[in-house]
Amino acid sequence: MLAFDSIPLRWANGFFREFKMCGIVGLFLKDKSLEPKLGDMLTDMLITMTDRGPDSAGIAIYSEETKGKTKLTLQSDTPETSFDGLQTRLATALGGPVTVAIESTHAVLEIPAGTTAKCRATLSETSPEIRVMSRGDSLEIYKEVGLPKDVAERFKIASMSGSHGIGHTRMATESAVTTMGAHPFNTGDDQCLVHNGSLSNHNSLRRKLRREGIHIETENDTEVGAAYLTWQMQMGATLGEALQSSLDDLDGFFTFVVGTKDGFGVVRDPIACKPAVMAETDQYVAFGSEYRALVNLPGIENARVWEPEPATVYFWNHTSDDATSEKAA
Repeated sequence: MLAFDSIPLRWANGFFREFKMCGIVGLFLKDKSLEPKLGDMLTDMLITMTDRGPDSAGIAIYSEETKGKTKLTLQSDTPETSFDGLQTRLATALGGPVTVAIESTHAVLEIPAGTTAKCRATLSETSPEIRVMSRGDSLEIYKEVGLPKDVAERFKIASMSGSHGIGHTRMATESAVTTMGAHPFNTGDDQCLVHNGSLSNHNSLRRKLRREGIHIETENDTEVGAAYLTWQMQMGATLGEALQSSLDDLDGFFTFVVGTKDGFGVVRDPIACKPAVMAETDQYVAFGSEYRALVNLPGIENARVWEPEPATVYFWNHTSDDATSEKAA
């Protein structure tokens, strides 16, 4: 029998944390004719992963942007009062037109481009109970405590359209079950991340990133992973390059699925103990923690299906005709 003290600590920690299951899904559409069905397909994929994460759930949708506008997705536990009069207050503060679309505990704002910082400052001052779930030109994030089916129905995710999206079902073992602890995490414009696993150096990295001016709200290790990628991309790295760097700088066990305005990326740590499967056709690229999350996708029977390799970066974007994968050295 293998003695515990003979197992490298990093490996042992991951082994005994495998019960922190969580479920991840992602869908990147190549075929624009499928865009009206994005929310419906992602909802089905997410609900299939319920047993991997019944505590909370979330979905990020990259939908059509409005020229000259920026989106903020907001959340409040008291939406009846928090969102009352919000449009007028923000329009006055920002000096331009603001639209507010309310859906249950969330509201999607469209504000004049370039006013994000001022909008956040106004919200912090006048409505501290409101939390910012996401910001960007096309990104909307909806997440709450509860079963994936209930969360998806609450926000009518199945009716949403878009070019790509990612989702997560959470089984919390190391932090409280809260809305802010649910995935996806957004730490940069139009950038978000979902994660299965745990990062062991998140405390020291959180302090470093905050010193670099990266905004981090929670003590969740996944948000640190998202913030790290934001920091890398702010310094000029592409999504693929940022994911590549994460293999050297993040310690722990992780499968990441990341979204940006134009792209979709996947990476697993060098040990790759967290399950993952991908499928690609001429119409889409899909990710699931298990194959059963993909079985209802159109044309899945003819898809190229594979398990992402350890320490290998996969990324796709809408500005290139070809998908790219890059193996770590």
